[in-house]
Amino acid sequence: ESDAGDYTCVCGDKQSTASLAVHALPVLFKEELKNEEVQEGASVSLRCELTKAVAVQWKLGSKLLKASDKYQMRQHGTTAELVIHDLEVKDA
Repeated sequence: ESDAGDYTCVCGDKQSTASLAVHALPVLFKEELKNEEVQEGASVSLRCELTKAVAVQWKLGSKLLKASDKYQMRQHGTTAELVIHDLEVKDA
C-alpha cells in the first residue's frame, strides 16, 4: 500500500503522470492453531502463521491477554506465538 501514489516520467520539458492504487490483500492463516493437551504445571506454546506480518491479539474466550509472567507473546515476521507458563485447569 505504501507504493500507491502519483508517478511521473520526465523527458526534458515533457512529462507523463499516472496514479497508482494498490489494493491490500486480506490477511489469512497459512497455518492455524492446533489443539493441545498438556499436564497441569507445564508450559505450552501455541503458534500460527499468517500470510502477512501484521500485529495480532491473543484472547482466552473473550478476555484479551496481556504479556505477563504467565503469558509470553512473540512474533517473528508472519509467525505469532503464545507461550503459557505454569498451566492450571482454568487455563483450558
